[in-house]
Amino acid sequence: MKDRIGGHLGRLAAALLGLVVLALAVLPAHALEAIPVPLDSSAIDLTESVDLYLRYGDRIQISTAPDAEGFVRRIEVRSREPGHTASWAVFALRNDSDEQIDRLLVAPYFRMVGSGIVRPDLGQSRISAITPSQGFRPDREDSHDADIYLITLDPGAVVTYVVELAGDSIPQLRLWQPDAYKENVNSFTLYQGMVIGIAGLLALFLTVLFVVKGTLIFPAAASIAWAVLAYLSIDFGFWNKIFDVPVQGDQVFRAGAEAILAATLLIFLTAYLSLMRWHVRLLYVAALWLITLVGVAALAVFDAPLAAGIARLSLGGIGIIGMALILFLAFRGFDRAILLIPTWLLLLAWLVAAGMTVTGRLSNDLVSPALAGGLVVLVLLVGFTVMQHAFAGGAIGSGMLSDFHRKALALIGAGDLVWDWDVPRDRIFVSPELEEKLGLKPNALEGSVRRWIDALHAGDRDRFRASLDAVVEQRRGRIAQDFRLRAADGHYFWYRMRARPILGDDGEAIRLVGTLVDVTEIKNAEERLLHDAVHDNLTGLPNRELYLDRLEAAILRGRSGETRPTVFVIDIDRFRQVNDGFGIAVGDSILLTMARRLQRHLKLSDTLARLAGDQFGIILVSEGDPKRIAAFAEAVRRTIRTPITFGDREVFLTACVGISVFDGGDKRKEDLLEDAEIAMYHAKRFGPDRVEAFKPVMRTMGGDRLALESDLRRALEREEIKLVFQPIMRLDNKRIAGFEALVRWDHPRHGRLNPQEFLSIAEESGMIVEIGLFVMDRAARQLGAWQRAMGVHLPIFASVNVSSRQLLRHDLINDIRAVLDRNEVVPGTLKLEVTESLVMENPEYAAQVLERVRELGAGLALDDFGTGYSSLSYLQRFPFDTIKVDRSFVRHNGSGTRPVILRSIVALAHDLGMEVVAEGAETDEDAIELYALGCEYAQGFLFGEPMSAEECRHLLARQSAMMRH
Repeated sequence: MKDRIGGHLGRLAAALLGLVVLALAVLPAHALEAIPVPLDSSAIDLTESVDLYLRYGDRIQISTAPDAEGFVRRIEVRSREPGHTASWAVFALRNDSDEQIDRLLVAPYFRMVGSGIVRPDLGQSRISAITPSQGFRPDREDSHDADIYLITLDPGAVVTYVVELAGDSIPQLRLWQPDAYKENVNSFTLYQGMVIGIAGLLALFLTVLFVVKGTLIFPAAASIAWAVLAYLSIDFGFWNKIFDVPVQGDQVFRAGAEAILAATLLIFLTAYLSLMRWHVRLLYVAALWLITLVGVAALAVFDAPLAAGIARLSLGGIGIIGMALILFLAFRGFDRAILLIPTWLLLLAWLVAAGMTVTGRLSNDLVSPALAGGLVVLVLLVGFTVMQHAFAGGAIGSGMLSDFHRKALALIGAGDLVWDWDVPRDRIFVSPELEEKLGLKPNALEGSVRRWIDALHAGDRDRFRASLDAVVEQRRGRIAQDFRLRAADGHYFWYRMRARPILGDDGEAIRLVGTLVDVTEIKNAEERLLHDAVHDNLTGLPNRELYLDRLEAAILRGRSGETRPTVFVIDIDRFRQVNDGFGIAVGDSILLTMARRLQRHLKLSDTLARLAGDQFGIILVSEGDPKRIAAFAEAVRRTIRTPITFGDREVFLTACVGISVFDGGDKRKEDLLEDAEIAMYHAKRFGPDRVEAFKPVMRTMGGDRLALESDLRRALEREEIKLVFQPIMRLDNKRIAGFEALVRWDHPRHGRLNPQEFLSIAEESGMIVEIGLFVMDRAARQLGAWQRAMGVHLPIFASVNVSSRQLLRHDLINDIRAVLDRNEVVPGTLKLEVTESLVMENPEYAAQVLERVRELGAGLALDDFGTGYSSLSYLQRFPFDTIKVDRSFVRHNGSGTRPVILRSIVALAHDLGMEVVAEGAETDEDAIELYALGCEYAQGFLFGEPMSAEECRHLLARQSAMMRH
């Protein structure tokens, strides 16, 4: 029995606890305090004293403020729309007097203070209904810009008011004494009327100014005035008085007005600074911005807060960017930008004040009217600024000019200086700007002709004096002459004078009047062009043309019995590798160093010139003894061999030198230089670091090279170019994996020539492109035939070398596509071999080309890996699937072991997902060790020498037969 009673008591305690929790959730967290309403108070701000319950529900239960006896009651208020989740505001008022008090409760629709920047509060009806805890509901007063309710408080009464809000916020709630409120409204109405009137007059005035002056800045300024007028009309509520617009419509118009105000400011800035004339890119940005603002104005119809937020951010952006642009142009001397600085500073100040207002930092009641007045002052400043352009031109601006005035203005516009000689009085007048530029004292160049001529360069005086005498004596003609005038610091400036005589009544020349133009820069440019035409731009040495000119002069002196010239042609060995390894900038520095070093060995009568990229020429006339000439050549060779230091690195270079000596015969300058070049090429053939003197037999050798080039051009037509194939073995099963296609030339006289004997000639003559395409097409055709004969279970591949001219041609992609379209091969089995040094000539371009080649279905192999300067950092950026290791890494070193770097190369290739082909495998030991290192393929004389396609077919057939058995 006791257990049953204990259970009932437990359930009862739980129920009471639930009711307490529910009550705590419903009741406010603090007691409501009544606000006293004094009789003499004109206005009480209730904004901070109101308890807000946002999204509370369709009903609210509230405890009233304690009355005079301290009693607290509970009241429940329902929403006007059942089921509607409403927001509520609660406050209490207390009348401590013994008189009845009438007050107006005012909640303005829109208040700029605290409205926000992003999705701002653009105004709406704030109060849907007011319910008092006692007495009658307050009566609503008619108003176009606020919710106004008349509240009556009995003597000694304490009344709690529950306000159902129309939205979720109430920016301001004030309790006004009726007469004070009317006086406040009337005072602001007067101010607003004055501001609207001034804004309207400014808009009308600027519009009239636009009609009078058709320049673009006037309609731009007028558009700002009309936009401000529209904005103020909406802000002051005049818009609602003219048009019957509901409260929600104000949001649309207010957002649209702000967007239009930003757009007109942007139009004015663009037109005033003439961005459409001088700054095309800025004009594009402004046009895009303007189109966006027009779209924002249209967006206001659908989402007014979002449109207003974008417009306000745009206003700030226009102010800041506009100020930066104005200052930039002002520092560059643009007059319009300078005149606009005060106006834009006022705009920035207005934007700062407006920003502080909408964010709530400025909350005074006078802030909003002051901002409205500031807009009108801004329009006034804009009007003053554009008026300077409206009335600054006078007769010039209106176009009323005589021909005399036009000529005078043209002279001013051209910037020419006036030169005037009064012949009878022998007085010369010049523009003061000339003396100022020359650094002379005022009137230093004025006076007699003798005084003027003394200021000229000595080489120009006689010619100028003769021109003056001729014009005065003949009483006709013109002077068009260039001369030099001496400045105060001793320097000379070039001037061009154009003048003509003016005749008096007696037909004599009484004046000589003309203009002076500074042509110093033109003359300097001409001298630079003349210098650059015969000198090298990098080293400043004579170029090939000036070298030949001086050589011709030296030959003429040699024929007259003076010292005979000796011609040297110096070509630096492997200089292209220096550019590839260290960069073009280092290569240029090396050439400059070489030029300075070689110059030290020459005397004033000798000549050093840069004939080509890494080729220098010397004309030696200071030495005639053969022994001294040979010693000079040896000194040149030692100079070039001296290492050049760059930072912590040293560069060692050598050169091949060709020498030809003038023998007093009928040789021309071109022949003498050609002899030295032939000797230099002969030295390169047996060099490097070699000096050769020209011998007549060398010219025959050069003729053989020309004949070989001529034969090579017809070799493809005669089908003399053949392909041979060297096997590439798979090391894991000792089977043929593919072939490398090698080119041979069956010359009708010299027999079979290897690539090193004719490919350099093909590169120089451009024939390498045709030969490369021929090799690629024949290799693909042969590969397709082998694959069809063997099946595709384990397709073999064929590798073809690509030259630098092929890789750098834009038609390479089309050539590969055509070859693959004509020949049916398994994708990826036609491999193009590209050397490491070739891709490093232009890594970025090579990467793009190789990626497109890979997309076409061709394989890619990096040939001679490890012999270049450094492609490790670029290796992962190239789409290679195979690395071919140079034979230098496969051969044993001096201690009988293979280079350690071979293991690193194989590991690196595998980490990058590539296969490895090792070249130079010549013994079984090589194959075993390469397989142990992880190489997939090997190529070398161990597996076969280069053979014909028919021999390859038989080799593949034997391999297939062995696989079947």
